[in-house]
Amino acid sequence: MTSTKPWCIALAVPSLLVGLLACQSVSTTAPGAVGVDRKQNMLVSEAQIEQAAAQSYAQELDKARAKNALNTDTRLLARVRAITDRLIPQTTVFRPDAAQWNWAVNVETSDELNAYCMPGGKIMVYSGLVQKLSLTDDELASVIGHEMAHALREHSRERVSRAYAQQLAIAGVAAATGLGQGTVDLVSAIGQVTFQLPHSREQEAEADIIGLELMARGGYDPHAAPSVWRKMGAAQSGNAPPEFMSTHPSGSTRIADLESNIPKVLPLYRAAKK
Repeated sequence: MTSTKPWCIALAVPSLLVGLLACQSVSTTAPGAVGVDRKQNMLVSEAQIEQAAAQSYAQELDKARAKNALNTDTRLLARVRAITDRLIPQTTVFRPDAAQWNWAVNVETSDELNAYCMPGGKIMVYSGLVQKLSLTDDELASVIGHEMAHALREHSRERVSRAYAQQLAIAGVAAATGLGQGTVDLVSAIGQVTFQLPHSREQEAEADIIGLELMARGGYDPHAAPSVWRKMGAAQSGNAPPEFMSTHPSGSTRIADLESNIPKVLPLYRAAKK
């Protein structure tokens, strides 16, 4: 068992939890031109997370259908899918297995300024994000690339692993007599990390620059990435920031970080445009 992080812990727990205790330090992606090489500690398996994400995503699709809000704007749907189709082939630079993911791309009609990509490539773009911010194709590619980067880096798996470790630490106190509810519900956990819990600054920085490389390789101008965050910041009003920013916190250095990484990917963009 790896113990390079404080939440990678060993506990005396019932046998049903033994499979969850193999905390692994893994490299989820190749570094790419932007050089992301941080190792991550995982307490749950990739297969478990992807299965739970598929169920959670299906639930979200059902909710949107019930509101007659799923893929009702066919022009926007075609636009989102065309951009995603150009980005998906670029994901193999970071992880070849992503080409075999069961990608799904949908649009929900909603005033929310939001988008996400669940593990395994389950993408949703909210119409309000595109319409209210008047996103260009390059800017939309920046958002989608950023969300795809979260999935490639398995940030949801990492965050759920941390939640599991915390619960197991608490459960360890009662391990001798067994656990009632057992461990957290993975489907519920995926929903929570997607819609409620903010990403860490470390994860956001990784998604920013991997997304920057994905869009550049796909032939989208990387200068559009900081433009999106300027628009997002301008959309904040009073105590009601855009939904996207509740799970994707913005810092004062974010735009500067993106701009400093643009020179790394500009040659890729120029090559893609030839």
